[in-house]
Amino acid sequence: MSSTTLDTAHEQSVAGARTYAIRTHGCQMNVHDSERLAGLLEQAGYARAEGEDADVVVFNTCAVRENADNKLYGNLGHLRQTKLARPDMQIAVGGCLAQKDRGEITRRAPWVDVVFGTHNLGALPTLLERARIQQEAQVEIAESLERFPSTLPTRRDSPYSAWVSISVGCNNTCTFCIVPALRGKENDRRPGDVLAEIEMLVAEGVQEITLLGQNVNAYGVDFGDRGAFAKLLRACGGIEGLERVRFTSPHPKDFTADVIAAMAETPNVMPQLHMPLQSGSDAVLRAMRRSYRQERYLRIIADVRDALPDAAITTDIIVGFPGETEEDFRATLDVVREARFSAAFTFQYSIRPGTPAATMPDQIPKAVVQERYERLVALVEEIAWAENRTQVGRRVEVMFADGEGRKDGATRRMSGRARDNRLVHVRVPDDPTARPRPGDVAEVVVTHAAPHHLNADDGLLTLRRTRGGDAWEARERGEVAPSAAVGLGMPSVGVPAPLPPARGCV
Repeated sequence: MSSTTLDTAHEQSVAGARTYAIRTHGCQMNVHDSERLAGLLEQAGYARAEGEDADVVVFNTCAVRENADNKLYGNLGHLRQTKLARPDMQIAVGGCLAQKDRGEITRRAPWVDVVFGTHNLGALPTLLERARIQQEAQVEIAESLERFPSTLPTRRDSPYSAWVSISVGCNNTCTFCIVPALRGKENDRRPGDVLAEIEMLVAEGVQEITLLGQNVNAYGVDFGDRGAFAKLLRACGGIEGLERVRFTSPHPKDFTADVIAAMAETPNVMPQLHMPLQSGSDAVLRAMRRSYRQERYLRIIADVRDALPDAAITTDIIVGFPGETEEDFRATLDVVREARFSAAFTFQYSIRPGTPAATMPDQIPKAVVQERYERLVALVEEIAWAENRTQVGRRVEVMFADGEGRKDGATRRMSGRARDNRLVHVRVPDDPTARPRPGDVAEVVVTHAAPHHLNADDGLLTLRRTRGGDAWEARERGEVAPSAAVGLGMPSVGVPAPLPPARGCV
């Protein structure tokens, strides 16, 4: 899944403090990494601020798509004039593209102050200080994980919902993917550490967690327990106050019956599954080095639906992989028709230097890829809309959230997610005291379906005020500092407080 976020909300006014803003590109792992970068900076004395007005602008980059490079260098070029006008401003680039390009970033954009990689997030405050003192760019890329990122302080964007990393890295060798080269081999956290973090988050008001990993259901390979992921899901079911558990992203080759059973038998594990397909053609899957075939994939989908009839299943699909024929593409369309995904993240294949697929023969012409892509998107939308129409008239439980509905102010609705993760826009009372807060939970009846969302315009059947809603309200009133870091009782990173702003260009 792909997104771009400008982290500008909730400016913290701390007299005399240097300020920061983070721009995040890419997957949920990057979003969570940005929460850690924010926690590190706030622990070091920085305050969150608005975009280009910040003293430090951090780009947390993605390298999966071809336009990632163009997007980064375009953004850096845009900031060049700001940097010339404000020499004390600092620009830092981290994430997967930084891990890949290293010194190339400061060669192409010499006004960048700091470049750091995926393995040394914790170094950012120190590198910023070093760049200011030495008046030169600092490029530091670690080749392996220095410490598990979850031991770093975290500034969570949501007081009621949280990401929890259970592993980093990936042991697969998909020919189109550069992530294993940039994130490294899989490194799993111990189950006790994961559960301790979840319990701590729940004590602070969090009621929904999403377990994160590059290949989340391979969890346990690092410490020799192939059943560890199913056990972890079941253990989450025993945490009082934890209402919703989600996970992303699994891999079909590691998806086993014990995980399906754990999903079905653990009430707070949500009836939702994101299962990447990539292609429905066995020939293309073989070329991709995806160690499953169409039949295996569809069997998983059928088994999940047998165990969880109401599960919403989403996927990732790549169109135009080298050598893909029209017959191969039609096989993908066949799987989409049979699997009946509630949504799909569709991508046109793009060459990523350093991957085996980049040098494969039979690269597909752009016009052919575009035409196939349009056919796929049309089919995905048709099926998603039909699947959403089956929800009309159903009673669903919605947990409200900040920022889900862009038109909520105009439509007098509030938005949130059903248990199966479908987006629901809900008509709410005009009386502010009767309206739900983000984090609160209501039951509603679906009145309308669109391809990407549901509406519930008959109002609230029930409304439950939650601890998560209390936590949101406390943060809004300023009773809980938004900069509060979430740690694991580990020693601090020992970053010194920022020095006074340096003079001259850095």
